[in-house]
Amino acid sequence: MEENPFVFGKAVEGSFFTDRAADAEHLEANLTHGINTILISPRRWGKTSLVKKVMTSVDRKDIKIIYIDVFSCKSEYDFYKLFASAVIQQTSSKIDEWMQTAKKYLSKIITKVSFSPDSIQEYSLSFELPGKEDSGTDILQLPERIAQSRGVRIVICLDEFQQVGEFQDAITFLKKLRSVWQHQQNVSYCLFGSKRHLMTEIFSDSEKPFYKFGDMMFLKKIPTEEWVPFIRHKFQETGKTISEKQAEKICRITENLSSYVQHLSWIVWYKANPVVEDKMVDDAITELLEQNKVFFQREVEGLTELQLNLLRAVANGVETGFGKKDVIRKYRLESSANVQGIKKSLIKKDLIDVDDTVITFNDPIFKLWIKRNIPTME
Repeated sequence: MEENPFVFGKAVEGSFFTDRAADAEHLEANLTHGINTILISPRRWGKTSLVKKVMTSVDRKDIKIIYIDVFSCKSEYDFYKLFASAVIQQTSSKIDEWMQTAKKYLSKIITKVSFSPDSIQEYSLSFELPGKEDSGTDILQLPERIAQSRGVRIVICLDEFQQVGEFQDAITFLKKLRSVWQHQQNVSYCLFGSKRHLMTEIFSDSEKPFYKFGDMMFLKKIPTEEWVPFIRHKFQETGKTISEKQAEKICRITENLSSYVQHLSWIVWYKANPVVEDKMVDDAITELLEQNKVFFQREVEGLTELQLNLLRAVANGVETGFGKKDVIRKYRLESSANVQGIKKSLIKKDLIDVDDTVITFNDPIFKLWIKRNIPTME
């Protein structure tokens, strides 16, 4: 049996990646010319896939690109350890080079190498940071010092960067990052994350340290006219057939959100035998909802009745006019003044996005689940 040609739940690479040619060209130009870049978009729009695609396409000996996912970092201390370890490991190919680099540039910091109990071939680097103020600065300066000594330029791609904004005394830490990074001549940064409202707060607020730190790229959804031929080609090259209308339905239900387009296509592909029937698409949609039910139920459990009522309204097609009496009455929102507070809370939970006065779900499948499973109380 042919391997399923669709990928979801992880960064999409190689032939699984589609479109974003203009975005990829823009990002590659920035990274190769030393321009700091901030990628902004909601979850599952393909930021990580785009960055990793560009990383693999840059084939130059004078440029070293480092990828770091800071999602697990809960503190400034966690960040320093992860940052130092990633920079050393991804700029050195051998363990003895790791130690030499650490001793040369981080002489004040205790460095340890840990081996896997199963194999001496698997090892990792860790640090014990003294409680000195300059320890963090030394680590933040590490890529610049390595770049200078080796005659290269380094690009550091920090995924889930919004986590930094959640640290205790985050503003002070962000000021420290900015004060060090803005003076580096041989290192540039690509910063992106999955929570758009937090990323926007960090980079768009004129009172925050990272205001105007670099080129802000706002990713847009891949359009249907790009997705449909991609989906149909993937089916065709594996000996299966999906119609244009069926592929369009996949795009419509997922609202062209990259991860869900791939996921729903993945389910439909398995059902095709070898031609896709309309019922298979409908069954695949139900299956996708079922697979995500536990996550959606957990989201709903954490909501107040008023928050859930507003989501009901949006799921039923109400995008504006929440101050109207009939909308407030039908969806039990109590008052127009109340709506503003509800919106802010749902934006903070990363469930909705507000563009001017239009409210939309960040997750179209959650929207469909709400519509089907939590009907409006008349």
